[in-house]
Amino acid sequence: MTIDVAALKRRMGRVGVWNSTLGGEPASFEREAAAEVESLGFGTLWIGESPKGKEALSHSAILLGATRRMLIATGIANIWVRDATAASNGANALGEAFDGRFVLGLGVSHAPLVSSRGHDYRKPVSAMRTYLDAMDATEYDGPRPNPVPRLLAALRGKMLDLAATRTQGAHPYFVTPEHTARARAILGPDPVLAPEQTVVLDTDPDRARRTARRFMSLYLALPNYVNNLRDLGWDDKDLANGGSDALVDAIVAWGDPETIIERVRAHLDAGADHVCVQPLAETAGDLLEHLRVLARSDLTST
Repeated sequence: MTIDVAALKRRMGRVGVWNSTLGGEPASFEREAAAEVESLGFGTLWIGESPKGKEALSHSAILLGATRRMLIATGIANIWVRDATAASNGANALGEAFDGRFVLGLGVSHAPLVSSRGHDYRKPVSAMRTYLDAMDATEYDGPRPNPVPRLLAALRGKMLDLAATRTQGAHPYFVTPEHTARARAILGPDPVLAPEQTVVLDTDPDRARRTARRFMSLYLALPNYVNNLRDLGWDDKDLANGGSDALVDAIVAWGDPETIIERVRAHLDAGADHVCVQPLAETAGDLLEHLRVLARSDLTST
């Protein structure tokens, strides 16, 4: 049975939420928060996976159990954390238990994080291809759901090609609308393209950019993101000292809700099917308040 990608796009909705803040809260808080995110009209809730955070599939189960319609997507589940059999079986269990609302986003992570687990990061595209092969070869004796959609964390050409040919699409992170246009050209018209967009609800330029730079500092130290930005034309001056104002403004949309909505529309106009909005907030409560403000501004109907 094949996956109806057009139907998947409709279920995902045009706008979702990407967050890491909620993962640091107790499950009881997360359940209430996820239910509210769903009630605000967002189509998909995305969760990350970090060495010090909740494991992605069990975390997804917490959120799926607290919601009724909204999709839950991993953004991403690190392929070095669990073998392909565990990923395939876990995804099947979640897909069957929760009416096809689980989307498995997979990624190769980054060399420093992978080497700390004792793995070799030299050929990430080959590693992902081998992982997908092993997932496809996995036998599963549990009740079989419809196939669980897979997306790849893909930034550059070879991984985007793999996303287009072996999965239902791509989930680029830390990107601009210009990257979205480039990714769509590589993927072709059919696969899902779901970029993440970080936002700061603050109209003060200095304060908003300080918030953005604190967030960007981690990613500007990782070669995958830096190389992708260089491909897009950003140079050493842009990448130094936390990022030039131009780079900060390109990566992080800041300002009033209307400005945030304009950036989301820019991604959609560039070829995105779905945009994962990540508000930067000090606390989980602040995050929810930012989402309420954006929802009242009709972001979810963009």
